[in-house]
Amino acid sequence: MERALNELFLQKPEDVHGYLADYFASLSAPPRINRLKGREVYDTRGQLSIEVEVFCIVCNKEKSISSAAVSSYFGPKETSLDWKAGSQRADHVMTAVQWINEPLNHMLKGKNPCDQTEVDHALSDFFMAHYLEEKDIHSREKEESRSPSESELVLFSAPPAQTKDKKNVDKAKRSTTSEKPFPPAEPPEPVLLGSLAIGSVSLAVARAGAVLQGIPLYKYIAALRNQETPTQFHIPVSLVTLLSCGKTSPGKLSLLEEVILIPRVGQRVKQIITMTLEIQKEMMRIMNTSTKAGATQAILHDSGALALGYEKPEQPLDLITEACANLGLALGTEIHLAVNCAAHELMDYSKGKYEVATGILKSPDELVDMYQTIINKYPAVVALIDPFRREDIDQWEKLSNVIGDSCSLLADMTCKSKAPSLLGVSGRILKHINETTVSDLVLITSDHQGSLLMATTSSEPSSGDSLSDIAVGLGLDYIKLGGLSGAERMTKYNRLISIEEELAQQGILVSKEKHSPPLFTEKLQEQSNTADVA
Repeated sequence: MERALNELFLQKPEDVHGYLADYFASLSAPPRINRLKGREVYDTRGQLSIEVEVFCIVCNKEKSISSAAVSSYFGPKETSLDWKAGSQRADHVMTAVQWINEPLNHMLKGKNPCDQTEVDHALSDFFMAHYLEEKDIHSREKEESRSPSESELVLFSAPPAQTKDKKNVDKAKRSTTSEKPFPPAEPPEPVLLGSLAIGSVSLAVARAGAVLQGIPLYKYIAALRNQETPTQFHIPVSLVTLLSCGKTSPGKLSLLEEVILIPRVGQRVKQIITMTLEIQKEMMRIMNTSTKAGATQAILHDSGALALGYEKPEQPLDLITEACANLGLALGTEIHLAVNCAAHELMDYSKGKYEVATGILKSPDELVDMYQTIINKYPAVVALIDPFRREDIDQWEKLSNVIGDSCSLLADMTCKSKAPSLLGVSGRILKHINETTVSDLVLITSDHQGSLLMATTSSEPSSGDSLSDIAVGLGLDYIKLGGLSGAERMTKYNRLISIEEELAQQGILVSKEKHSPPLFTEKLQEQSNTADVA
């Protein structure tokens, strides 16, 4: 008490009682996790999800410190109208809530919320124990109900019948000799019921640790990654979805799930958003005044961008090219494009081909030629995301060989996070889902430095903005948040703007000088640097 009064005399604060309260608070026991509360909520697609709230004992009182949620992901084919998937999701959420309110609640009680490593280690051990138990049960059930497996190989098509036409005979011979087995779809990595609880609790505890330390989440995560808070930060380049001509779009074209704008480096987030809105406005003006056939109607896609109805991949790319030219934007130098093909959703397994548009089927090798034609015609397209299924290993490598100098290939490894990298793939899409902890994200970033792009899922928690903090804290160069509509996306863009302004005010914001992997190859980086100098 005497020391407190002596310091009070020296400091002479205006708020005497406030000063004494802070002084004695600094001497109190460190905060400890008291309990967790899990509850069912709905995500942006109206599907069941969960939210975790962390309560800590601070100065002998229980206080609600933070809450958080992460996306639950069952695979690319999950839809809100699929009753079977809906039932599975309900079981998943119910199990996750039960885990949070009972075993995880007891397990983390008394833990230091600022010791993220210890908390995440306990969460991962809990998950692994349940995963191995479930795997053992599944193996026993499989042994008991073993049945003849389905054929492992499906041929593209039957050999053509012989005719008297010599040309047809020669063609048939070439077909039978060059025909290759069609690799079946690999089973996705199983999603353990309740795993959503692990990632959600980890993020909620990280947010609690940041609050209790009085620092923003991105600095808290950066300290985890670097063992101390860095003296400088940069904001990831925002990749904005301009439009969609994918499988759910109104037209025949299905190949361009997302056409994504890659802005020039050094631009502020506000500038990127303003430029994108101008491009979209000009695109709408062109469509409304155009007399050309092709464009049909527009609806809002899950990505937050307009889903347009077209028949050929050249049409939406021509639309963007014309809009940029009208605005004086140099497409291919000042700004670039990436295309998310989501090819795994286009495979017709009965024919062994991709349905790139309604009634138009392409074999994997034919799709290689199609991509090569598109890239040659539109050099502004510098990245393709998921141009094939993961199983088409030869085509990934073949496509990389023919366009690798001018276009990067990226793979969304959400369903295959433990699978080895594919030949020709220069980058991975990173998403925070299910059992992925904050410590896992830090480790993945360290292991795959320079080859990651952070992205959202189509079923994000409605009000969460933590992904922006995570991307900044991990020091990633790119982040894909989707289009410029929907509160769940704009909340994240606004958070990026807020972080950027905060860092600028503190004088610790640095700007990237050039584009980097995984989106830009070395050759493209040189071209981009030359354009910036010019």
